[in-house]
Amino acid sequence: MDYVNLGHSGLKVSRLCLGTMTFGTPAWRPWVLDEAASTPVIHRALDHGINFIDMADFYSIGVGEEVVGRAVVKRLPRQQLVLTTKAFYAMGSGPNDGGLSRKHLFDAIDASLKRIGTDYIDVFMVHGFDMATPVEETMCALNDIVRSGRARYIGASTMYAWQFAKMNHVAERNGWARFITMQCQLNAAYREEEREMVPYCQDQGIAVTPFSPLARGLLAGTPDSLRNKTDNFTQSFYDDQTSLDVARAVGRVAQRLEIAPSQLALRWVVDRPGVTSTLVGADSAAQIDDAVAALQHQPSAADYAEIDGWYTPCDVINDYRNDIRTPRRSRFATSAA
Repeated sequence: MDYVNLGHSGLKVSRLCLGTMTFGTPAWRPWVLDEAASTPVIHRALDHGINFIDMADFYSIGVGEEVVGRAVVKRLPRQQLVLTTKAFYAMGSGPNDGGLSRKHLFDAIDASLKRIGTDYIDVFMVHGFDMATPVEETMCALNDIVRSGRARYIGASTMYAWQFAKMNHVAERNGWARFITMQCQLNAAYREEEREMVPYCQDQGIAVTPFSPLARGLLAGTPDSLRNKTDNFTQSFYDDQTSLDVARAVGRVAQRLEIAPSQLALRWVVDRPGVTSTLVGADSAAQIDDAVAALQHQPSAADYAEIDGWYTPCDVINDYRNDIRTPRRSRFATSAA
């Protein structure tokens, strides 16, 4: 496993980051693994040298952090792990149970530390942009969390580039901790973050750590999986002809290269300019093995061009306009064979 610096920090992380949305309790989502099934998958990732573990309080409403924490903290010394978690989405029905207010961020970091079983988080991330809280309040609170030692660094996920830039500007203007990483959705079927977010991060020395490299499983050739049948995000994001055309192209190229479509789709993300470490989700140890093996393959520029030729632009994916996204049309009059 190769290790690289996370953005403009000295923190070294593996080229693959273990995403943990699939670990916790199926009571939250039917495709989530319980602790007994989750632990061997997590341990296989650690055995491969993946030291970068991404969590969120929202995953299984806290149970995910508990399951992952027990699996990793007892397996390796804490200093060998790079643990992240996120806060923003509501963890309860109260008016202050979500968002990026000072109150909620302080409550969230303390609750996450307790659930994970650690004294600090390596990267504490905001899971989205809070329209209802002043940016100055959020960035001051994050800075105080870093200064208190409860987090070493801060990061962000899923927002417009102008929102991310505004938050960083406020931090820089006040001499506060700045974000070192942006976790955004990026894959061969969704590339809109390459317009503004990725170039901004490259310019500012911020790590790009994409999630959903397989487009919720579509690019792995598993559109009929339990998750895709029950995860409404899959239908919202990838239920269009362009996504299907891209998936077919990935399948054709992968067959020619004699590798799995999932490995080609993952390698596509790993090779994108600006990408530092790519999140991988898994529901079996074999899927971890396949993801690590993908790092050994090197498709050609022509292979990628065959995939990229089917892409057409679409609306940016975020929490503000998912219900009003404009369906995109395929680039070509007929879909891929």
